[in-house]
Amino acid sequence: MRLTWALVLGVVAGVAVAWWLSRDPPELAREKQARAEAAAAANFEDSRPVLYRWRDDDGALHVTDAAPKGRKYERIPIEPDPAIEVHGDR
Repeated sequence: MRLTWALVLGVVAGVAVAWWLSRDPPELAREKQARAEAAAAANFEDSRPVLYRWRDDDGALHVTDAAPKGRKYERIPIEPDPAIEVHGDR
């Protein structure tokens, strides 16, 4: 009976040591977390609706929903007015 418990204890200890050695060091885990948060923030910014403000060759100001090709433009985030209430039941 003691041999069985010794084997079980040895297997459990081996699994625990293997898990401990295979985990990421705290510095690497923090770096991974920071990269994941930065990627999530970038995805959030890219998914928000925006307009693009730019000027053509004649200097006329344009505001479009698609970015112009080959021109400098400014992204304008579209923020809903907080005073507007939307009710889906009406």
